[in-house]
Amino acid sequence: MSRPKPTILLSFTNSSTYKSEQVLEATAIYAVFHKGRPINMRSLSSLIDYPGPKYKKTSFSNSGHAFNLAERLNKTFKTQDFEVYKLVQGEKIVESED
Repeated sequence: MSRPKPTILLSFTNSSTYKSEQVLEATAIYAVFHKGRPINMRSLSSLIDYPGPKYKKTSFSNSGHAFNLAERLNKTFKTQDFEVYKLVQGEKIVESED
């Protein structure tokens, strides 16, 4: 079964590189939570400080990716505390100019 065609909201094509950026409609954002609270993740080497920590995604526009991450984390940490939450609305904030 093929993936349904996305609804394109905005599109821009760079005339010198011919690369296109498209803004697609999403029904929701799916995020992995731990014990009901949002999380961040990072990976780093225990032996050396270089290249430094790499932060990983914990929210996705596709629920399958979020469920896969939650399942992997539950298996790794031998728990059932990681769950997927569906986010369909949020609180708008503005960046402070401090």
